[in-house]
Amino acid sequence: MHVKLKHDKKRFHMNTINTNLIELANKITQTDGDYPTTISELFLYRRSRTSEPMHCLHGFGLAITIQGGKSVTLGDKVLDYSPGKALLTTVDVPVVSHITRASIAEPYIGMLLLIEAESVVRLAAKMNSPITKKEDPFHAMSIETLDDGLHDALVRLLKLLDEPTLIPHLSPLIQEEIIMRLLAGAHGSKLRHFVTKESPSQKIVQAIAWLKVNFTQIMRVNDLAANACMSPSVFRRHFKNITGMSPVQYQKQLRLQEARQLMLNQKIDVGSTAIQVGYESVSQFNREYGRLFGNPPFRDIKKMTNSSVKV
Repeated sequence: MHVKLKHDKKRFHMNTINTNLIELANKITQTDGDYPTTISELFLYRRSRTSEPMHCLHGFGLAITIQGGKSVTLGDKVLDYSPGKALLTTVDVPVVSHITRASIAEPYIGMLLLIEAESVVRLAAKMNSPITKKEDPFHAMSIETLDDGLHDALVRLLKLLDEPTLIPHLSPLIQEEIIMRLLAGAHGSKLRHFVTKESPSQKIVQAIAWLKVNFTQIMRVNDLAANACMSPSVFRRHFKNITGMSPVQYQKQLRLQEARQLMLNQKIDVGSTAIQVGYESVSQFNREYGRLFGNPPFRDIKKMTNSSVKV
């Protein structure tokens, strides 16, 4: 009896969370599409059918599945998140993402709030957050249950969209509250790696930031390791633990995803694209592109254009 009451209470709690966010999100997402909002860091998404796995780049932010289901693959790790779960990404990483549950009657509705690393550092210092131990595991993505306090803050952020004159004044305060609740909650240990100076995780994060900006350049793992004050083998191990892939794989995915965007959105030809993203050999570019996306560049872009798929 006690177990049943406990499960019923949990189910009631989750239903309440879903109802509050769904009602607000439905007012904004009337039809399928991507919905930037007047709060520049906040985005909503709606889809009426499941999707094929798509390669994309996840940045620093908090993602919520309000209705339906979604799956994200990082390296060999698959993360499924449904309503009532919060997915935190703390490092820019290439992933494979797809919607696993959606229909016309009950479409997938998602929410994304981008987070600035500088805000995390500042607020963690203000809160005097405990320092993360070096041995604590750190991964680029983590899923935790959406607790009451975080849920309420997200609801207030969505409600604020109906009061445009107050957005510049209240939105920063609510976003700070959300970060502070993340720091104080189950996601806290992941965020605190940003304020643990000279930790291996922070050094890898710095290397990732460099790679994201300089992915077209020739990369030498030994140089990255030396800058992080690590041996190449230790650097590779920490890098893979955080991102789910090696530094070479990370750079390759950044190059190929950028190439896909250039060809799809700017109509740049294959040869020019290959050189622009850092390849010296067009044939190598074609081979690696085909391995990642399943088709050579020309066929892949033609397929995406014909099906009007957004990446």
